[in-house]
Amino acid sequence: MAATADPGLVDASGPGSPGRWVLLAYRVPREPSTPRIAIWRGLKRLGVAQLADGLVALPADTRTREQLEWVAQDVLEAAGSAGVWLAQPTTAAQERQLARAMMDARAAEYASIVRQAQTAMTAGTAGTITPVQQAGIARRLRGELRRIMRRDYFPPAEREAARIALEALTRTVHERDQREQRGQNDQGDQQDQWDQREVTQP
Repeated sequence: MAATADPGLVDASGPGSPGRWVLLAYRVPREPSTPRIAIWRGLKRLGVAQLADGLVALPADTRTREQLEWVAQDVLEAAGSAGVWLAQPTTAAQERQLARAMMDARAAEYASIVRQAQTAMTAGTAGTITPVQQAGIARRLRGELRRIMRRDYFPPAEREAARIALEALTRTVHERDQREQRGQNDQGDQQDQWDQREVTQP
C-alpha cells in the first residue's frame, strides 16, 4: 500500500480504482501481557485485516478511522507506540486480496453460527437439551451474529445462511415453548376436572 498525506476520507480516484483504507501501525511491550492481549482482542472484534506484524487495516470511513484511533490511544496508554494512516493499494488486485481475506474470516464465523444453530435444533428434537437451554443458545447466537455483522465489510454468502439457520432455531424454540405451554394447560384442565369430580361426588 502507498501511504497518502491527504487527510480526507473521500476517494478521489477513478471508477474501478482501489479505495481508501485506514491503517494502524502499532507496537506494544510484551510485558505486562494483559494490555497486549486486550488490544489484540479489540482488533479482532473490529475484524481488521492483518497486513504484517503490528500492521492492520480496515476500509476507510469515519467510523473505522475513529475505531483505530481509539485502539492507538490504548496502545499509547500501554507504553507502546502507534500511528494511524490513510492508504490506498497500488493495484485493484491487492485490494481484492485484502477483501477476500476479510471475507473468508467472516465466512468461517458465519459457518460456526450455522453449525451451532443446527446442533441446538438436533439436540432439542432429541430431547438432550431443555427448552430453556435451547432458548439460551438462540439468544447467545443472536448476539454473536450481530457482532459478526458489525465487522463484516465484504459480506459472504454464508451470512445469509447464518441468518436463516438462526431464524429456524428461533422458530423451533418458539414452537417448543408453545407445545410446553399447551401441555401445562392440558394438565391444569385435567386437574380441574378431577377436583370438580371430588367436589360433586356424594
